[in-house]
Amino acid sequence: MLGIHDFWLFVLAGLLLNITPGPDMALVMGRSLRDGAKAGAVAALGIGAGSFVHIAAAALGLSVIIATSAFAFAVVKWVGAAYLILMGLMLLLARPADAAHAELKAASLPSVFLQGFLTNALNPKVALFFLAFLPQFIDPAAPQKALAFIVLGLAFNVTGTAWNLLVAWGAARAAGFPAVRSARVWLDRALGALFLGLGIRLALSERL
Repeated sequence: MLGIHDFWLFVLAGLLLNITPGPDMALVMGRSLRDGAKAGAVAALGIGAGSFVHIAAAALGLSVIIATSAFAFAVVKWVGAAYLILMGLMLLLARPADAAHAELKAASLPSVFLQGFLTNALNPKVALFFLAFLPQFIDPAAPQKALAFIVLGLAFNVTGTAWNLLVAWGAARAAGFPAVRSARVWLDRALGALFLGLGIRLALSERL
């Protein structure tokens, strides 16, 4: 009815793409290691909420503007890159004492949710991915293309959120090991370097 074809192939492909490491997964792992499974799960839900921005944009055709307008792409790209770089620098420059007492200074859950939301919503590559990937599973003659975009986007978001919740649980379990607890400072540094590198890569990237 909606003109969607090969739906289960889409779900499988989307799952494989969701489990590919990136800034979303890095944020979930980092929050779970620092602040526990609840914080990791909240970060995952924030990322899922950010995906709704891209789903709506794809359904409304706003992603086309990002794909065709150099200025629009540059604005979103630089804002997203600046946010990732800022997060990376904050982790890299945090004093060891701050990391040692992370349990006493755990980030509030609303701020963790906002971090997840912005990390995903400000990534123009995600918008372009939705625009490039989803149409492959929609019949060009489909009478309700916008609704088809929404259905496929929701399916992709559900599998992605489920995977990130699993990552949050696994990372929180790993954080209980003594070796991981003692290396928390270096884990923060590694996570900061990862976000810094992802931000720089996004800033230097071209369109898909």
